[in-house]
Amino acid sequence: MFNRTEKRSWRWSAASLAGVVLLGLAALWTSQAAAEKITIGALRFTSHSPTFIAKERGYFEKEGLEVELKFFQAAQPIAVAIASGDIDFGVTALTGGFYNLADKGALKVIGGLYTEAPNHPGMAIMASNKAHAAGLTSPEALKGRSWAMTQQGSSFHYMIGVIGAKHGFGVADVDVKPLQKVGAMIGAVKSGQVDAMAMVPHVAVPLERAGAAKIIGWIRDLGDYQVTTIFTSTDNTKNHRGKVEGFLRAYRKGIADYRAVMLDQKKDPAATEAMVDLIHKYVYTSRPREKAAPSIKAGAVYMTEDAALDVPDLKRQLAWFQAQGFAPKTMTTETYIDASFLKK
Repeated sequence: MFNRTEKRSWRWSAASLAGVVLLGLAALWTSQAAAEKITIGALRFTSHSPTFIAKERGYFEKEGLEVELKFFQAAQPIAVAIASGDIDFGVTALTGGFYNLADKGALKVIGGLYTEAPNHPGMAIMASNKAHAAGLTSPEALKGRSWAMTQQGSSFHYMIGVIGAKHGFGVADVDVKPLQKVGAMIGAVKSGQVDAMAMVPHVAVPLERAGAAKIIGWIRDLGDYQVTTIFTSTDNTKNHRGKVEGFLRAYRKGIADYRAVMLDQKKDPAATEAMVDLIHKYVYTSRPREKAAPSIKAGAVYMTEDAALDVPDLKRQLAWFQAQGFAPKTMTTETYIDASFLKK
């Protein structure tokens, strides 16, 4: 039997324990209730690795964000999905569709990601075996050839424009083939139905190794090019600033982790293999890990530190899209870049 003192002590302890439990449950409930759901549009490319890293390592979760990934087959539909409210954030190239939606006040760029840089893997210029055998062995020989791309006004369209400007021919001198999806582009070049394309390195290098197509040049040799940006809806930047800032804090951590490992893979082989394991959950998922790993490593493109944005290059891109009729003539980079989110 308990004496009175023991009873009071036991009751106090039980009450304290119950209080602690209730406080813990309340904290858990508050945390769960506060988690805000966001959807990120992505492609299953190694160039989207910071998205996957930030999700897998809980960086979004620490910012109170519950993330769903929605995968696309091309860049332009991502801009449409953000403008319509189907997704919250996109990480991909700027397109004619983006510019027109941004001009209507729907979209804002809030950071940069993949950029072409010397001494780093990047977009390869590829020729089909058939075209290569017929003399398409360098980028300047693309005049008069057919070129695979996703849509009119896509980044692939822009790239053939830049190649032509470098080598003295115009877009009108090339037979452009809009095929809607990256997979269709690859298939058309492998089969020889289309002469050439530009392709991300984790796809291009294995294609050449397998003898399915030939690399005849690199986009990085043409000058600066901010290939992908990070963007969201104008509504998010104006009315949900905390969400956007939390997203960027998490995303920058994902970029930092990627840069620390993948830009110098020999520095820490164990860390590289662990990073490949993480990326493989999203890229080349249908392949065994041992077959996917070389392609993932080969696709380690350059990511800008802290999501820095190359604004001068974005001005050049906009000028080309305007000249081709894919962007409004009166538009400026200030129209669609929200510089308040860029890290100074």
